[in-house]
Amino acid sequence: MIKSTITKREYQAIYRLLNRVSPLDQDCGLLCGAVCCTSEYTGDEAPEMGIYLLPGEDKVHNKKDPWLDWTAEEAEDYDFPGSWRGKVYFVRCQGPARCKREIRPLQCRTFPLTPHLNEDDELIMLYNDLDLPYRCPLIEEELPLNEDFVQATTTVWEHLLADPLIYDLVKADSEAREAAFRDLATALGDPGL
Repeated sequence: MIKSTITKREYQAIYRLLNRVSPLDQDCGLLCGAVCCTSEYTGDEAPEMGIYLLPGEDKVHNKKDPWLDWTAEEAEDYDFPGSWRGKVYFVRCQGPARCKREIRPLQCRTFPLTPHLNEDDELIMLYNDLDLPYRCPLIEEELPLNEDFVQATTTVWEHLLADPLIYDLVKADSEAREAAFRDLATALGDPGL
């Protein structure tokens, strides 16, 4: 597995901090039927839903616990930064009814926000901009998120960025996002965007 500088104890502290906050004052899953917690979609090109754990995050999970399905993937076979060498864990939730909310993976906890490093290497939190196979009202309607959730999520990602592998991932994602934005601006004929 890819090694991390983030310890099990640090991940546990991060999980405890994020257990205290929520994007909304209500269960946001009620807005969409917990669609982001569903691992299977129908259709010819429907992806198998899941997430990659961050390096070292597996330390806080029991791989034998049946609420998550685990696979170990070669980082080099996917679009990870060059510094990611070896196995990464991909997990699929068995659905909202089986979710162990208190130990759900980090990227579930910080959704719908995603970390972005600007040109000055400053961290900003953006609404997730990935192409998702479902509609998320939080993202599409840019619903205002609880400030304590935004602050806790920012604090967590600031801490995680101290790990070189996590930094490389966020930096690569940020650069790809910026390049896509520049390409869009050029296609629209406005290079100043």
